[in-house]
Amino acid sequence: MPPFGLLHMRAWASLFGQLLRPRRAVFIREVRVHSQDFDIAGQFDPMIPDAECLKIMCEILSGLELGDFIIKTSWKDVRHEMVVKKGLAPEVADRIGDYVQCHGGVSLIEQMFQDPRLCQNKQAREGLGDLKLLFEYLTLFGIAEKISFDLSLARGLDYYTGVIYEAVLLQTPAQAEESSNVGSVAAGGRYDGLVGMFDPKGYKVPCVGLSIGVERIFSIVEQRMKTFGQKIRTTETQVFVATPQKNFLHERLKLIAELWDAGIKAELLYKNNPKLLTQLHYCEDMGIPLVVIIGEQEMKEGIIKLRLVASREEVAIKRENLVAEIQKRLSES
Repeated sequence: MPPFGLLHMRAWASLFGQLLRPRRAVFIREVRVHSQDFDIAGQFDPMIPDAECLKIMCEILSGLELGDFIIKTSWKDVRHEMVVKKGLAPEVADRIGDYVQCHGGVSLIEQMFQDPRLCQNKQAREGLGDLKLLFEYLTLFGIAEKISFDLSLARGLDYYTGVIYEAVLLQTPAQAEESSNVGSVAAGGRYDGLVGMFDPKGYKVPCVGLSIGVERIFSIVEQRMKTFGQKIRTTETQVFVATPQKNFLHERLKLIAELWDAGIKAELLYKNNPKLLTQLHYCEDMGIPLVVIIGEQEMKEGIIKLRLVASREEVAIKRENLVAEIQKRLSES
C-alpha cells in the first residue's frame, strides 16, 4: 500500500470493512462487495482534506497498476439544488442538460461561472467556487489530469453533502471485450451531516472519505491474469522445504528457521514424514517458485538441492551458500 503522507495534527480515521454502509447491499456475481475505507473527520478549511482524499485515491490506484484511470468528480448541491430543490425554469434546465454532457477540468468550471443563469443560484455559485479551489489544490498535488469534473455523476446516497467522486478504469476496446464491466473501483465524497445523525445532541462532525472496492479490484486482477495465462497465487511463500526421506523433520525445521531468519518466506508440510511427490505437487498447485530438498545424501555431501518448480530443474548448492543463492534467484525473478 502506498504511503499516505498524512498531515501533522490532522484528525483522521482509517476504517476497514463495512463502514456505515447503506441498508441495501450491492452485489457482484452474487457476492457482497467489500471495501477498504479512508476518512478524514474534523473542521478544516475548505477543500484541503477533500484534495488529499483524491490524492490518496490516485496513489492507491496507481500503486495497484490496474491500468489508466480517471476520477470523475462533481458537487452534490450543484446538481441537487438547481434541478430538484429550486425548480429552475425549463430553459435553464435545458442549459444544465448541455453541461451534464460535458466533462473537463477547471476550464469547464470557469465556463459555468460565466453563465449568468447558473450564477443566480447561491448554492451553485458556492459549489462551483469550492470545486475551483479543489482543482487548484489538485494541480499542486500533481494529479489534476487524473480528475474530471462531470455533472452527470450521481452517487445515489442521500448523506453526501458536497464534493463527490468516483474512479473508473479506462479500457481499450480489446480490454472491454475481455473483461466484464464491474463499474467503479473507488468512490467517495463529503458527508458533513452523517455523524450527527448518531449523536443524541446532533453534534455535527464534517467528514470526507473514500472507499476502495477491494472485491471489484480482485475481480479485475483475476480476469487479467487468466487472460494472459498467469497462475493466480494464493500464497506469498517463496521457498518450500522438502525431504524425500523419513525422520527428517528436525533437519527441515532447522533449515526453515534459517530461511525465516534471513527474511525469506518459507513453509513446510506439518507432517513428520510427508511423501516427496505430495510435497512437490503442493508447490506446483500453490505456485511456490522454489523448493529446497534435504536428505541423507545431501547431508553427507554438505549440499542442498534447489528445485525450480516451473522448469523442474534441480541444482546442488553448498549448504553455507543456500541463503545467498535463494536471495539472488528471488531478486532476479
